[in-house]
Amino acid sequence: MTGTSPKHDVFHAIADPTRRRLLHLLVDREMPVTVISSHFPMSRTAVSKHLRILSDAGLVKERKVGRETRYRLEPEPLLELKRWLAFYDRFWDNRLSVLKHLVEADDANEPETAVKPIKPQAMDPLSLD
Repeated sequence: MTGTSPKHDVFHAIADPTRRRLLHLLVDREMPVTVISSHFPMSRTAVSKHLRILSDAGLVKERKVGRETRYRLEPEPLLELKRWLAFYDRFWDNRLSVLKHLVEADDANEPETAVKPIKPQAMDPLSLD
């Protein structure tokens, strides 16, 4: 591992729902850990550990302002995730295209009559018919 590579990768960092919530919280503004902690039912130490993992992955930056540490979102590392997901988009696009084709083909073969709901019939539990 080189000195410039993160200790944690983006995929590991966002794997935890708490860390994803932290990122969401930091989207619009920089916040001190005391304010961030008030949004979570855990200790400030636990929140700080999550922030450290996000920081190690390059997803948040911290800066000292007096005695407090403030955190802000760094979205650039999320591009790695976006590129990875984009590769798999073609599979979804293909499946959605096939589904669209099947639905449209089915609609073209249906008569233009109103659809009547099917009424459930009472069954004799001893009958196998």
